[in-house]
Amino acid sequence: MYAVIETGGKQYKVQEGDVVFIEKLEADEGAVVTFDKVLAVSSEGNVTFGSPVVASASVSGKVLGHGKDKKIIIFKYKAKKNYRNKTGHRQPYTKVQIDKINA
Repeated sequence: MYAVIETGGKQYKVQEGDVVFIEKLEADEGAVVTFDKVLAVSSEGNVTFGSPVVASASVSGKVLGHGKDKKIIIFKYKAKKNYRNKTGHRQPYTKVQIDKINA
C-alpha cells in the first residue's frame, strides 16, 4: 500500500514505515502530523486518483527531527568586470516517519 501526498509544494510517494525528508514543518520533535492532501492511494492493486485530492484519505506520521541539508554554493561572475559574488544556502527540512495511511 502506498500513497502520493503533497506538502511544501512537492509530491512524495510514501509507504507505511518510510522515513522522508520534507520541507520544514512547524511541528515539535515527536509530534504527530497529518497530511490531508492525498493525491493517489494504492492498495492491493487498486489505485484511486483524486481530482485533485482523494476524499476522506489522510496520511499520518511522526516527526523525528529537524535539520539542514548540504550547503549549495551560488557563485556569480562577470568576465572582465571584476565582479564575483559567492553565497551559500542550506535548505531546512523535517524528517518524518510515515505511520499510517488512512484510505
